[in-house]
Amino acid sequence: MFLNTIAPAAGSTANRRRVGRGIGSGFGKTAGRGHKGQKSRSGGFHRLGFEGGQMPMYRRLPKRGFTSMTRRFVGEVTLAQLNNLPVDDIDLQALKQAGLLGELITSAKVVATGEISRKVTLKGVAATKGALAAIQAAGGSVVE
Repeated sequence: MFLNTIAPAAGSTANRRRVGRGIGSGFGKTAGRGHKGQKSRSGGFHRLGFEGGQMPMYRRLPKRGFTSMTRRFVGEVTLAQLNNLPVDDIDLQALKQAGLLGELITSAKVVATGEISRKVTLKGVAATKGALAAIQAAGGSVVE
């Protein structure tokens, strides 16, 4: 290999399109902008969502709902997952070490999906009504 034989891969480089440089270029005269109108003029463009002065869609539609800022930090654990854990005293740290929750999770809740057949004690982990009933029926308890 010699320095004078090195070339970029085929098709990887393309010449910059020079508009408004004569009829032979294919982009002469109007330079690919068509005839007249706001989009043909220099500086003549508008912001995203602009509808020519008509009340834009995002202002015509009503505001609805909200986005929870804490949702991504709340984890969800099922009864079936608790049943497979090797420990009986379950807290947030135990769930993280078992790989059921991510590192950024700050609180967790047990949901009633699946079944639990052994006695477990939840410490600092919330539970839904159905999950709480299932844990207590198996002889376990939830400590706030």
